[in-house]
Amino acid sequence: MFTTPQPSGIRPDTRLYERRESAVRSYARAMPRQFNRAEGVWMHDDQGGRYLDFLSGCSTLNYGHNHPILKQALLDYVTADGIAHGLDLHTDAKHDFLDTFERVILKPRGMDHRVMFTGPTGTNAVEAAIKLARKVTGRQMVIAFTNGFHGMTLGALACTGNATKRGGAGVPLSHVAHEPYDGYYGPDVDTADLLEQRLSDPSSGLDAPAAILVETVQGEGGLNAASPEWLRRIAGIARAHGALLIVDDIQAGCGRTGSFFSFEDMGFTPDIVTLAKSLSGMGLPFALTLLRPELDQWLPGEHNGTFRGNNHAFVTATAALRHFWQDDRFAGDVQRRGDLLASRLQRMADRYGFETRGRGMMRGINVGSGELASQVTAACFDAGLIIETSGAHDEVIKVLAPLVIDDAVLSHGLDMLEGRLGEAMRADHAIAAE
Repeated sequence: MFTTPQPSGIRPDTRLYERRESAVRSYARAMPRQFNRAEGVWMHDDQGGRYLDFLSGCSTLNYGHNHPILKQALLDYVTADGIAHGLDLHTDAKHDFLDTFERVILKPRGMDHRVMFTGPTGTNAVEAAIKLARKVTGRQMVIAFTNGFHGMTLGALACTGNATKRGGAGVPLSHVAHEPYDGYYGPDVDTADLLEQRLSDPSSGLDAPAAILVETVQGEGGLNAASPEWLRRIAGIARAHGALLIVDDIQAGCGRTGSFFSFEDMGFTPDIVTLAKSLSGMGLPFALTLLRPELDQWLPGEHNGTFRGNNHAFVTATAALRHFWQDDRFAGDVQRRGDLLASRLQRMADRYGFETRGRGMMRGINVGSGELASQVTAACFDAGLIIETSGAHDEVIKVLAPLVIDDAVLSHGLDMLEGRLGEAMRADHAIAAE
């Protein structure tokens, strides 16, 4: 018998947070509990409540909370007084990570990319990627896509589509063109053709780009999943027009779509790849920018970051690679579980005339309105299921369960989601009938 959610129903005293923490906080508003421990797929609050986690730190905890193998590796390292902060110095922990990453991830995929240790978060990796592309090509323009999300620092934010996020910048966000993503105008319009036409027309007004930056699945933009054919076209367009292809794999990578990189077996290899979130395997800040060797034109120290040497993250990342990625078994299990998730979400969508989005274990259901999606996710939280929304209008209910979740627990969580969606639909119909 598996464990089930048992929410506490008791809100914490939030006066300290309201008095002292910035109003910018968001998740705590939708999930008003004070959490104090977590293991596997479960989070616990300080009142004894237990919650099933279908958020996974926005895909930062692909292997669940405090995975025992990763945790033990970190405990052993700390106990032995291992280096914690190392800038870009050579350390045993960095050597072990690079050796394992090269052997387990890069070489089997035919990738000779160099590894750039950036600052600790995804936006740092994106900043490094677009900065390098501009340096190498001598161009300024970057092409990003509608509904894309790439980070909150100014360069990455300029590549982000969300108006609310962009509005927080306070300065113009320039030198980026936002072109239509795959399917943006519906299934009958090939947006790769539109991009090719614009770049080939010297009077289109679109400057020659330094890079084309793309997510294969748009995590924050509504779980829009580009087809392999479209992505191959974009890769070809970049190559033909002298631009570098950057794949932002920060949310879709590290196994979330069923393979370590989300673009595997699609017939192209990016010039630059950004990784973060689940790279450390345990929620420790860690980001990388991978680049083809001939692009490694940095001068020493030309781009840096104080926390580019998080050795604790190196240790847990190495443990994750060795435990989960030495062979194809884990990827196969994620793919199988992704098929189960897809089937269940499609059943819900068919029942109410909605549509599903995403790929692998990065999927959701578009319920048509942010109001309905928020109503459903709030009801899920009250029942003990942590889940969030995505999309331009927050209209997509987004499932990011840990990749290691047991099938029975996953099914139970989806039962909860299906039940709350049904309750919300019945309530809406009752109101409409009055």
